[in-house]
Amino acid sequence: MGYWPNHFKILSTIVIPKPNKSSYNSLKSFWPIILLNTLGKLIEKVIGERLQFQVVENNFIHYSQLGELKFKSTTDVSIVLTHFIHTGWIKNLSTSTLAFDIAQFFPSLNHRLLFLILGKAGFNPKVVQFFSHYLVDRKTFYFWNNFSFCLFDVNVGVGQGLALSSIISALYLLPFLYILEKHLKNLDLKISTLLFVDDGLLISQSKSFNLFNACLFSSYSVASKLLSKFGLLVEHSKTEVFYFSRLYGNFNPPLLDLSSIDGLSLVLKDTWWYLGFIFDRKLSFRQHIDFYSNKAISIVKCMKILGNSTRGLNPLQKHLLYRSCALSIALYGFQLWFYHKALLSYSLKILGKLQRRAATWILEAFKMSPSYGIEAIAGPIPIHLHLQKLSRRSQLRAHSLPANHILRSLMSDNSIIPDSTSSPSFHVAQLSH
Repeated sequence: MGYWPNHFKILSTIVIPKPNKSSYNSLKSFWPIILLNTLGKLIEKVIGERLQFQVVENNFIHYSQLGELKFKSTTDVSIVLTHFIHTGWIKNLSTSTLAFDIAQFFPSLNHRLLFLILGKAGFNPKVVQFFSHYLVDRKTFYFWNNFSFCLFDVNVGVGQGLALSSIISALYLLPFLYILEKHLKNLDLKISTLLFVDDGLLISQSKSFNLFNACLFSSYSVASKLLSKFGLLVEHSKTEVFYFSRLYGNFNPPLLDLSSIDGLSLVLKDTWWYLGFIFDRKLSFRQHIDFYSNKAISIVKCMKILGNSTRGLNPLQKHLLYRSCALSIALYGFQLWFYHKALLSYSLKILGKLQRRAATWILEAFKMSPSYGIEAIAGPIPIHLHLQKLSRRSQLRAHSLPANHILRSLMSDNSIIPDSTSSPSFHVAQLSH
C-alpha cells in the first residue's frame, strides 16, 4: 500500500551515559536507546526479510558489502581478508590495509538520494512510496533518569538498529562502491575494497612499502571526497593502517601521513583490532586466542556462584552452560586460524587449559585431578575434535551460500573478485554517476 501507520512512528528514546568517560560534555558520551512498538518491529522485520531476499536473489548487492545482510557476517569479512593476505604471500607480496569509519552514518543518510536510488534500482513504485512515508513525520519522547520531555521531530537519517536499517544502508552505499571502483580503476590503483555497514577497508598488495602508502593515500583521498558527495564524512581520528608481512627481524615501514587531507600521521601497531578480531603482522592470531580464551576462563570462574557439589546447577546443566556461553566465546573466529596444515600447538594448549578448568568446575573436582579423567567424565568434546566438527559445518555453510557470495568465489578457480559489471546494480551506479 505504500503506507506506514503514524502510530508506529512515535518512539521512546532512553538516554544512557557511556561508562568510563572522562567528560560528559559531548553528545558522543551517551547512548540513545530507542524503544519501538513491538508490532511495528515485527512488520518491519517481515518487510526487511522480503527486501533482502529480493536483492540477494537478483545479485543486486555489491560483492564487497558484507555487513548486516543475509548470509553475511563479520567472520566472512575476516576470512576474505586473510585469504587476500595468504594469496599475496604465495606471490611474495606483502599486504597493507587502511580501515576508516563513516562518522554518524545512519543519521546522515539523505532521504531524497535514497528515494532516487530506490527508484532507479527498479523497485516497485509501491516500495519507493512506502519508504517515502516510512522515514518522515517520526517523533520521539526523550527520557533522562526520571525526567521526560515533550515530543521531538526525528526526520533526519535512518534509525540505527531498525529492522530496515541494514537493507537501507546497503542500498544507499551501492552507487558509492561502484563509482569508487571505477575511479580507482581509472587511476590504475590496484586497491580492493570491503565494507561492513559503516566500516570501510582498503587493501593493497605490493613488494614496496612506499608504493603501499602511495596507493592507500590516493584511494583514501578519493573515497573521502566521494563520500562527501553522498552527504557522508570520514571520521579521520578513527582511521588505522596495518601492514602484514612474513619478514623477520626489524619491521619499520614508512609512516602513512594523511595530514594533507585532514587526517593524521598513522603510527605502526603490533596488533590491529577489526570487527572483534585481533590481527598480528604474521597472522599467528596468538593475541586473539589469548584474549578470547581468557575471557571464557573469566566466565567459567564467575559461573562458580551458580552452583557447587551440594546445591545449585547439576553437572549436566553446568556442561550445557559451558558449551553455550563460554566455549562459543573462546572459539570466536576460529576459521581464521584453524585450517589445513596450520600450526595448532599453541592454540590447542591454551584452549586445553580452558577445557580443564571447565571440567573441574562441572565436577567440583580437585585441582590436582588428572585432566583426561575429569574431561572424560564431565563430557565436553575434546577441543581438537570440536574444532574439526565446527570446521566441517563452516565448510557446509559456504557451499550453501548464494552463487554471487564472495566466499563462493574464493572456493572456485576464478579470480577472488567477481566481475561487478555483470551485476544488475552496476546499471544503477551508471545512472547515479
